[in-house]
Amino acid sequence: MTLSVGVAGIGLLGPGFAGWAAARAALAGAAPFEPAPVAIPPPALLPPTERRRTGPSVRLAIAVATEAVQESGIPPEELDTVFASSNGEGQVIAGILEALHAADGAISPTQFHNSVHNAAAGYWGIAVGSSRPSVSLGGHDQVFATGLMQAAVQVVAGGAPVLFVAHDVPLPPPLDAMRATAAPFAAALVLTPQRGAHGLLRLAYHAGTAEEPPLPEAMAALRAANPVARALPLLAALARGQAASLCLALLEDSHLAVEAAP
Repeated sequence: MTLSVGVAGIGLLGPGFAGWAAARAALAGAAPFEPAPVAIPPPALLPPTERRRTGPSVRLAIAVATEAVQESGIPPEELDTVFASSNGEGQVIAGILEALHAADGAISPTQFHNSVHNAAAGYWGIAVGSSRPSVSLGGHDQVFATGLMQAAVQVVAGGAPVLFVAHDVPLPPPLDAMRATAAPFAAALVLTPQRGAHGLLRLAYHAGTAEEPPLPEAMAALRAANPVARALPLLAALARGQAASLCLALLEDSHLAVEAAP
């Protein structure tokens, strides 16, 4: 079965990519790619009290979601959402684990509600005043492809646009020793039932492994530094605005075949 979805808006933030508009030339190969530190903006859409409670992973997710939705022109409160993260809010998890080793073992309620995997989805709902359905999922190294497939299924099944956001930040010690993530990276797509401003994607699930598409050396290093950065070949295809075929690895020795049509 092939799923066909349009791409109406894109958001991007990572080393050397300060937003989709600024990143398009480097992704398309029309300008050199120069990795640079990531400046994650505070989530201006949130009230000050909620803004102070957010961690880096949530702030990263809201930044790319805001960019993608603004470009799509679709009111954010009308969008169902899919949020995907391999690591979640690692700083909060580390803080809770440290608290459990303290003498009283007390855990802050604020820390607890920020530790759940749907924290980013919850803050996004607060930020835009949305009560639309939302799915939050993982996917380990294949988190981007897993989330993309979930979002595309929802678009086709429901006949309505969906905001898909994938986001991951490095884990603090000692968790980083078990799960190395070297740089923050996030991408967001507003997917629609019809062809969007960035064309059309055709997705098909296949059993068996597939090789990742080649990338320039610096981008290949970034892809290895963050599981969400495995989106880079697809983002590069969208930036070029040309037809492209590629494969994204999924769990259980399977892959997602993706055809991008402008």
